[in-house]
Amino acid sequence: MTVKRRLVILISGGGSNLQAFINACNNRMLNAEIALVISNKANAYGLERAAQANVPTLIIDHHAFTSREAFDAELLQQIDARQPDLVILAGFMRILTEGFVNHFKGRLINIHPSLLPKYPGLNTHRRALEAGDTEAGVTVHFVTEELDGGPAVIQAKVPIEKGDNEDSLAKRVLTQEHIIYPLAVQWYCEGRLVLENDQSILDGKHLPATGFAYNEINNC
Repeated sequence: MTVKRRLVILISGGGSNLQAFINACNNRMLNAEIALVISNKANAYGLERAAQANVPTLIIDHHAFTSREAFDAELLQQIDARQPDLVILAGFMRILTEGFVNHFKGRLINIHPSLLPKYPGLNTHRRALEAGDTEAGVTVHFVTEELDGGPAVIQAKVPIEKGDNEDSLAKRVLTQEHIIYPLAVQWYCEGRLVLENDQSILDGKHLPATGFAYNEINNC
């Protein structure tokens, strides 16, 4: 039987993507176990989701540290102690230092609610609506020193409909997040997905700059 990969998941809020990973592990759609969930906020609802699933949790309050580097050093130490195969950012609202990112390079993955390279940073849905875009979406990518600039793994597109606002668009994008994030992580767990020379490689082939284009027709 294939050995389960170990995951550490970092959160700051509600943890809906964390729940998608918990469900995928429980349903055996994802050959992995969540070794630890870390939050920088004690009131993050994602901690309750983890507790309900009997997943270990840890709170590391960034306010308790005098610098970003000191916080990241503690974070790094706690993650390394669990010996994870992959570190997953799931709504972790901290900009990570270069030293932290380099330490986990190739083992650190994030999801961003836009069709990168469009709209890195915050307020992605508002920016897409204000620009008059016809579609929005979500991108899973490896994390590098550049904010939301790491090599893309997979994207899912969502049409922007007449009358959409930030909330309605965000809900439809979030549905796609819960599908493609566990899928990308399963590729990694199976050894199909790697980061090589700052490029995403799937099944031995370089992915395009926007990653694999997901749709439900494709047999992944």
